[in-house]
Amino acid sequence: MNLFKKLFWNPKTTDLKSGQPSFNLGELLDATDQNGSIIAIDDYICGLCIHGDDLSHLSQPQRDFHYIQELEREVNNGGFYQYFFNSSGDTANEVVQALKAIGANRTAEIVQKALDQFPDKEVPRYRNARQHILEQIEELADPVWEDLSQQFFEYNDDLNELNIQYIKANRNSF
Repeated sequence: MNLFKKLFWNPKTTDLKSGQPSFNLGELLDATDQNGSIIAIDDYICGLCIHGDDLSHLSQPQRDFHYIQELEREVNNGGFYQYFFNSSGDTANEVVQALKAIGANRTAEIVQKALDQFPDKEVPRYRNARQHILEQIEELADPVWEDLSQQFFEYNDDLNELNIQYIKANRNSF
């Protein structure tokens, strides 16, 4: 068993024959605990893409889901600054379109305003370049990001419900 499997293998969400992540999607989509379903689907997607290290194996709907989950994890944990500082910011330019794809238009507007703090409204894909720019724009951008983080926390779009509906509409891609 490789190191990744030793660290992250979960017998409840892993197919015993193949060692690959598995779950009953229909059961998760019909569950009353949407948050629990989102977490289980996120675990599955993270297993498929080695926690974001190789997105090439994901369908576009799976990528959209992954981008949104990374955004939520980081913003809820430390705001937009943390989102951009960490590796999650590598796909920041894709997350607005992902939010629009699921119908989270108000959240997409908030995130776009956060992205707009970067020069030319473009977030560098590479972490080192992004962190260098963060140092330069932090003083002016941080108060804006703090306000936008508070707006994000209001959850004007029900991201769990929108994600579930998006997955149902794109079921064959999951």
